[in-house]
Amino acid sequence: MAGEAQRRSEWPLALSLLVGAAGLVVLTFYNWRNGVLIFAGGVFLAGLLRATLSDTAAGLLHVRGRMFDTALLVAVGAAIATLGLIVPN
Repeated sequence: MAGEAQRRSEWPLALSLLVGAAGLVVLTFYNWRNGVLIFAGGVFLAGLLRATLSDTAAGLLHVRGRMFDTALLVAVGAAIATLGLIVPN
């Protein structure tokens, strides 16, 4: 029973990793800029999920305090997106 509850609490991390992996696939096989932006969206999504979910519901997205985790993930997502937009072809 505890294993099932723990697996259920890892959906935010799994969703964020799935979006990030989709970004890496797009980056590798299609358009690099779109892939970078999708990957940045996955990191940004992790930050939004960390901000809205409780510590137990956030699962492995809970590393430090809520504000620190949220600020770090949103800042890193924004930095990756900004670099993806400003780097020339």
